[in-house]
Amino acid sequence: MAEISTPSRKRKEMSDDHIEPAVKRLKLQESNGNAANGTTESLELQPPTTTTEVAEIDEEDEFDAPARVIRQEAPPEGFDDLYLDTINRGVLDFDFEKLCSVSLSNINVYACLVCGKYYQGRGPKSYAYFHALEEGHHVYINMQTQKVYVLPEGYEVKNKSLDDIKFVSDPRYTKEQVIAMDREAKTAWTLGGKEYTPGFVGMNNIKENDYFNVVVQALSHVPPLRNYFMQEEFSAKPELVKRLSILIRKIWNPRAFKSHVSPHELLQEISLRSNKKFTLTAQSDPVEFLSWFLNNLHLALGGSKTKPGSSMIQRCFQGKLKVESQAITAKADAGDRLRFEEAAEVKADVNRFMLLTLDLPAAPLFQDELEGNIIPQVPLTSILSKYDGLKAQEHLNYRKRYRLLHPLPPFLLFHVKRFSTNKFISERNPTIVTFDARNLDMSPYVEPNPQFHQMGEPIWYDLVANIVHEAVRGREDSVEGEAEKRTWKCQVRGAGEEWVQIQDLFVEKTQKELLYLGESYLQVWERRRPGKGKGKAANGR
Repeated sequence: MAEISTPSRKRKEMSDDHIEPAVKRLKLQESNGNAANGTTESLELQPPTTTTEVAEIDEEDEFDAPARVIRQEAPPEGFDDLYLDTINRGVLDFDFEKLCSVSLSNINVYACLVCGKYYQGRGPKSYAYFHALEEGHHVYINMQTQKVYVLPEGYEVKNKSLDDIKFVSDPRYTKEQVIAMDREAKTAWTLGGKEYTPGFVGMNNIKENDYFNVVVQALSHVPPLRNYFMQEEFSAKPELVKRLSILIRKIWNPRAFKSHVSPHELLQEISLRSNKKFTLTAQSDPVEFLSWFLNNLHLALGGSKTKPGSSMIQRCFQGKLKVESQAITAKADAGDRLRFEEAAEVKADVNRFMLLTLDLPAAPLFQDELEGNIIPQVPLTSILSKYDGLKAQEHLNYRKRYRLLHPLPPFLLFHVKRFSTNKFISERNPTIVTFDARNLDMSPYVEPNPQFHQMGEPIWYDLVANIVHEAVRGREDSVEGEAEKRTWKCQVRGAGEEWVQIQDLFVEKTQKELLYLGESYLQVWERRRPGKGKGKAANGR
């Protein structure tokens, strides 16, 4: 049986044919450098002896190298663009997790700008160094510092022609550029000449992560949150924050190489932090994920568990809710019949929320022959009446009333509760929720408080994003009642009156009047700033 070589054994058994070109280059460099002193020295390149020895090399590993190996600090005069013509921008994809393709380490990773693969280190014993010798790929970028080097020579390249690669790898924006994003829709083009609009790009569904895609698309169109993640410096923050920041910056990139992004890097971190509750290979519920995501982002940004408004997450979405509860008791009368009585005491609590759940009326169980294809509808204002403080709802042995309190948050998150699960079956309510994407008046659902808002004045909110559920049967010959596959798409507000519908990689314009026709599941509403007239969006779009 033939022996299978390990990577380290392969390095040890490299033939002189692989090493000879590099040795010749190093000899030539040294002979040029020592010519003035009239000295010569024979150079011999020695590969590493063990895998461990290779893996421990980092950016400053030159001091571990044999004294005979000389690294250049700068390119030869007149050759500062050497090898740059070998860069292949078409294969570069910086969206995936930065792991060395050999050691799987995420420490000191470089990307080969010729083939797009990741390698660890750049010293004479590193994987990137031997990739340069074996494949003749000479240009590498450090994924953390964004510095570009030529290997095996080892000098840094400072050339303006590389700025586009650095920007795609780690986009950075000025305050003026971020502010201008909402003023008008800008058109951009990919390397292949495909037209796209920054901020409205597709996202890879690697297997079953569309539940994640729609949530990130919606959050990336919440202006204060988006601006915060695009402009702040998060180098000292946890990986969850850093990876969301770079993903949002790539979604809004006006100089992208392709018209879509991949959420792989952020998803890997989320899978780790959630103990694999949310992964890219299994479908999850967008509302459950959003709740987990917002709470973990809040803590990762240094937010407090007790102090309200201690992070940008809470400053955008957190509000106050008054809950009045009254116990329901039952006593037996003289005839041994149960007689329900209301307890006299009404207990009032104030809770904080980031998500408001809206209950749908029960869908009819039976329909006559003529109405067999009619889908029930309910206005959004009707299911919002849960929070008017008047209607009581029974929950276990309590009767409860809900009322929103001032000040309302800048953004409201609505969860339309469509799914219910018992011991036997999971049910979906297909009722359509009708709404106008503009001019939602929230004043009827808020307890009056002249300190924050004049009584009788409307409190206008405008829709920013609408996440829609779509049930798809697994097979064309599937029968009624067979389990359906859940898919998700996100409708986001564009410039002016335009709306864009994004479902994984598919991006298309849609009409505002057609938004409510789908099964709305999660909505983001933005409060209009004072001074804006009816029909004017808060951000001027």
